[in-house]
Amino acid sequence: MQKKIQIQHIVNLLFIILLLIGTTPIHAQDDLDDLLDGLAKEKEPETEYIHATFESPRVINMHTVEKVAPGTLEFRISHRFGTLGDGPRNLFGLDQATIRFAFEYGLNDRIMLGLGRSTYQKTYDAFIKASLLQQSTGKKSFPVSVVGLFTVAMNTDEWPIPDRDNKFASRFAYTYQVLVARKFSKKFSFQLAPTIVHHNLVRTAEDINTIPAMGFAAAYRFNSRLSLNVEYFLRIPTKSDAPNIENYYNSFGIGLDLETGGHVFQFHLTNSSPMIEKGFITETARPWFDGDAGSFGDGLGIHLGFNITRQFTVNKKKLR
Repeated sequence: MQKKIQIQHIVNLLFIILLLIGTTPIHAQDDLDDLLDGLAKEKEPETEYIHATFESPRVINMHTVEKVAPGTLEFRISHRFGTLGDGPRNLFGLDQATIRFAFEYGLNDRIMLGLGRSTYQKTYDAFIKASLLQQSTGKKSFPVSVVGLFTVAMNTDEWPIPDRDNKFASRFAYTYQVLVARKFSKKFSFQLAPTIVHHNLVRTAEDINTIPAMGFAAAYRFNSRLSLNVEYFLRIPTKSDAPNIENYYNSFGIGLDLETGGHVFQFHLTNSSPMIEKGFITETARPWFDGDAGSFGDGLGIHLGFNITRQFTVNKKKLR
């Protein structure tokens, strides 16, 4: 009986040994497969999205593909002095000013909202900016970032002819824009902005209500804090002899961005006094040089200006 028990123990032990021997190669194979899978995954390129194509949500007047961070409220002050051509009587424009105040909010990673008020035509404006595609490299590569922009502006100035039947809808103008940008390197970025501006009311029957335009912008970074920005809007009129084409000019600006502790100060020169799309794209009143230069400053349609922003965290959860 004792021998049978010993034999049974030996059989059990052998069975356990056989099980261990039989399963060990399986586990080793599994471990080898896992290792190979891990190496394969490491070799697969990950998708890397490109950020900070521009330093600010604005170049000068033009929107960029950048947005305010989610849960962040940005207070923006934009200021344009008079033109240098105003001469010494107005201290070459420093006695005059056009100002815009705005609150701009990052709703989420893709959508940004804004509301502003300008002294130009006492205009209230609002916009929505939404990311459609983002430049990326790696597994999912895409060459550019694409953002859609819609703005509405309401002129609250007094009616030029108050006695006629003025309609409330006539106060509105709309802008439809697609921003297409590429960050070519750490130093250089470029943006195109096909645009349509529609005015519900124009000054004369000969004027054009809808004006297409193409915007161009570029930024060159000298270092992590300082960059040079340029923007230009080319109007593409369907009727070249309309008064609102002949009497206005294409907008051009050049400036510097200075980043200090997460805030960007923008200083620039531009021939546009308005800072809303319907204004600087279709209602820029003077060119940079109008050919009538006399004493110093005469004939210059250049405005010295700046943008200053201050950010406030409104929703900390969206920052995570």
